[in-house]
Amino acid sequence: MEYKDYYKTLGVDKKASQDDIKKAYRKLAIKYHPDKNQGNKTAEEKFKEIGEAKEVLLDPEKRKLYDELGANWKQYQQAGYKPGDNRRYQQQQNAQGGRHYTFEGDPSEFFGGGSGFSDFFESFFGGGGAGAGGFSGGGGFGGFNANMPGNDLTGQIHITLQEAYTGTERILDTGTEKLKVKIKPGAYEGLKLRVKGKGEKGRGGQDGNLYLNIKIEDNEVYQRKGNDLYMEVPVDLFTALLGGKQQIHTLSGSVNITLPEGTQNGKQLRLKGKGMPVYGKRTHGDLYIKLTVRLPDKLNAEQKELAKKLKDSLKK
Repeated sequence: MEYKDYYKTLGVDKKASQDDIKKAYRKLAIKYHPDKNQGNKTAEEKFKEIGEAKEVLLDPEKRKLYDELGANWKQYQQAGYKPGDNRRYQQQQNAQGGRHYTFEGDPSEFFGGGSGFSDFFESFFGGGGAGAGGFSGGGGFGGFNANMPGNDLTGQIHITLQEAYTGTERILDTGTEKLKVKIKPGAYEGLKLRVKGKGEKGRGGQDGNLYLNIKIEDNEVYQRKGNDLYMEVPVDLFTALLGGKQQIHTLSGSVNITLPEGTQNGKQLRLKGKGMPVYGKRTHGDLYIKLTVRLPDKLNAEQKELAKKLKDSLKK
């Protein structure tokens, strides 16, 4: 497994506090957010990397495992071991003879109810140990018992909201082959994909299945509720007062809307069909926009005088 320096990814020291990590993440998330770097694959990958680093370093137990074990931390965690158990874990691995399971067959078999992938693959059952390059399954075979079906395997795929909108794919490197996982537009938190026959190999019985749970990363701009999206859009004072064009950045691109004179702070607008795709269908939810009027931070003497005149004129 390729070692990733999460501290270097976020640009923080190994002794960084939780607040330092949060601040570093927010700064980088704004810089590399897909909404600001549409079509930029480098920025997209960077955004995924900082999201992964944040997830590990803000979790005390994951961070402790990572600090102690480095690249092997997730393998230890999946097997249910805590920091300090590395010696016992290695002894058990050796005793099991390095048994491992692999996925074989045609990648076209991917289907279900509904993204390097080893970085996000987790939650495998811990009953039978995994050797180099293998994934652990849901329990051993119990010695010489024949006609045993293979156990199912479970994992997670982390994707961004933009990827959930457009659809995406991930490559799963099992160590013996690479499999392509395609995710349709409109994927949602908790969506489960089933990969038929790609779980643990059976012994005389049917092979198990692989189940992949979709996790949607938090988005700094949009809040998702079902298939609808919600966002806040800042509007300058004079556009709100006099009316005018306002650019709105949606997941499908930028659009211009016309604001009427006297647009009030907190006014909500609805852009029909600019929300998330409905999974498996050709329809979309809506985008709800809350307008927040921005006031000038400071006025000079002349501007203050004009503001007073405007105030007095409105009283008449």
